[in-house]
Amino acid sequence: MATIISPSLLAADFTDLRHEVEMINKSDADWLHLDIMDGTFVPNISFGFPVIDAVAKICKKPLDVHFMIEHPERYVQRTAKTGAMMMNVHYEACVHLHRTVQEIHDAGMKAGVTLNPSTPVCLLEDILNDVDMVLLMSVNPGFGGQKFIEGTIDKLRALREMVDRKNSRALIQIDGGVQAETAPRLVEAGADVLVSGSYVFKAADPIQTIHDLRSL
Repeated sequence: MATIISPSLLAADFTDLRHEVEMINKSDADWLHLDIMDGTFVPNISFGFPVIDAVAKICKKPLDVHFMIEHPERYVQRTAKTGAMMMNVHYEACVHLHRTVQEIHDAGMKAGVTLNPSTPVCLLEDILNDVDMVLLMSVNPGFGGQKFIEGTIDKLRALREMVDRKNSRALIQIDGGVQAETAPRLVEAGADVLVSGSYVFKAADPIQTIHDLRSL
């Protein structure tokens, strides 16, 4: 299976968002990754539903929406209304994670769960067969362009073993510091989906960069 590529809109030029989304439409990108930040769960604020709604109108790729916020369960129905394919919530932000995953599915979306760098994968043992994707943060969430955390490779291998052992359908996504050097190692270690922001949107030829990542 080809590696799924989900470029992160956070690194796009927001003064020309239509052009950036049209580039994604023309590219080999599979999804478009949208990072929603509230300034509380993470130390930054990104964008919210007005931007998601606008992007949804012009983006031909499925929307992969990653909520780095407290109480993401409050926004399940609103996210479904945007037409999002995936609603991804943080393990650390959901006291009743199983209920939230059920609500996401009931709203017609795929459900993802994200782990911060310090959160061990063993905590997913009892939810793994209920989710469609697990996202491992390979940087601390909140800002783009950070350095890749090397321990992510071992963490990814451990998650890959758990997914296979439990016959889970969950895809494994990696977000943070994904570029030419780290991407092949992540695919080799078992990643299914790569999120890449600055490496794609700041490239001289973003469409070629996406193509090269997808060919791994």
